Amino acid sequence: MNSRILYVIYKECIHIARDPRTLAVMFLIPVVQLILLGYAVTTDIEHLPTIVLDQDLTRQSRDLIEAYRASNYFDITRYASSEEELGRLIDKGLYRAGLIIPTGYGRSLIKAGRAQVSFVIDGSDPTVASTALPAAQIIAQAQSVELAAELIGLDPTDLPGIEVHPRVWYNPDMKSVNFMIPGLIALILQFLTTLFTSMSIVREREQGTMEQLIVTPIRPPELILGKVAPYVAISFFDLAEILVIGVFWFGVPINGSVALLLALSVLFLLTTLGMGILISTIARSQQEAMFLSLFTLMPSIFLAGFFFPLEAMPQLLQWMSYVVPLRYMLIIVRGIVLKGVGLRILAGEVLAIAIFGVFIFSVAARRFRKRLE
Repeated sequence: MNSRILYVIYKECIHIARDPRTLAVMFLIPVVQLILLGYAVTTDIEHLPTIVLDQDLTRQSRDLIEAYRASNYFDITRYASSEEELGRLIDKGLYRAGLIIPTGYGRSLIKAGRAQVSFVIDGSDPTVASTALPAAQIIAQAQSVELAAELIGLDPTDLPGIEVHPRVWYNPDMKSVNFMIPGLIALILQFLTTLFTSMSIVREREQGTMEQLIVTPIRPPELILGKVAPYVAISFFDLAEILVIGVFWFGVPINGSVALLLALSVLFLLTTLGMGILISTIARSQQEAMFLSLFTLMPSIFLAGFFFPLEAMPQLLQWMSYVVPLRYMLIIVRGIVLKGVGLRILAGEVLAIAIFGVFIFSVAARRFRKRLE
């Protein structure tokens, strides 16, 4: 690395140090997003507030209530006196589910061996409803097996049927935080490098110092490298920050090679830095550069499978996701961190990232060079 590049890097570091608010944002954004995604953005539905209307008041109805109470899905904290009261409390949003046990439930179980109950779920939030519904059905089925075994005098394990032994690989506890935090690594790399690279170059143009740089012996490739190098270093610091907090605070396991993760992150930076440089050649102000960076970030989040599975999207959006580099980086990061896979398994995604990186960075560097000339 020649002295001209070092001088540009030194100059850019001074700019960053003189703006403490921007510096604070660079280091605090990963922590804030990590906390929000780790605690607030979760698909793990547990301890759902549940109200019960027990019109039977028998041992059998109490056993059913205790079966629901014993699960981690439903917290039974109140008993209603009528269906009107139960409906009113669910309408207010105080309870998300309600169990209605009709009169004669216990008698029907004793005489006929079967009975019916109603389980009301607030479907205004489909995520909650889609988790609560199968949980309610599973608990009822387990209770039915125990009752059937009790009526015929057999141990439940001796009943005929198919016994399934499920095994969950890579994320046995099915914690959503183990899915979100690795994805945040790729998201932070794209967000920080694209946003701050574009703003730093536009800032030179706004302050009138770009013309001063042009008349110096510094060549365009050296100027590009010197401008982006500090933000690459900051991005890798944030990456390490996410990994440390994720492992020691949230307990996310790292099953693969950290060195491989860092190496492929460098490859991904070709794409994000190229996008930042390309935006800097379009934007005329730092505010415009920020809006353009956010404009490119939002579609990437939703089309890359960061929050929602690609398989659940319409076919057209699935096709569009193939031109989103973040899609491939999410597969790489989650594959290394959660599955512990290596380069041989990720060869297709690595090739796609390399193609995107070389193409976008080349186009951005050529356009930036023309703007300087």
